Amino acid sequence: MNTNENLTNQVQALLVESLRVPTGQVTSELAFGDLPQWDSMGHMEVMMALETQFGVEINADTIAALISIPAIVAYIQENGHA
Repeated sequence: MNTNENLTNQVQALLVESLRVPTGQVTSELAFGDLPQWDSMGHMEVMMALETQFGVEINADTIAALISIPAIVAYIQENGHA
């Protein structure tokens, strides 16, 4: 498994936990609004979990940009300690 796949899997697991949804509902292409649980409140849960797990700093501009698993993975690769 390459680093990108591993990171994608970690982000998917984080979303499953943060949004409290079954694993099967979180695909590698999932985006904000695809699940009822990934609403504005769910998004804040996800952002806080990302900061904690990956040591990334997420500001207001970043919150608005991190609206899909691919976007989150790319941000962590560029800015994180994954």
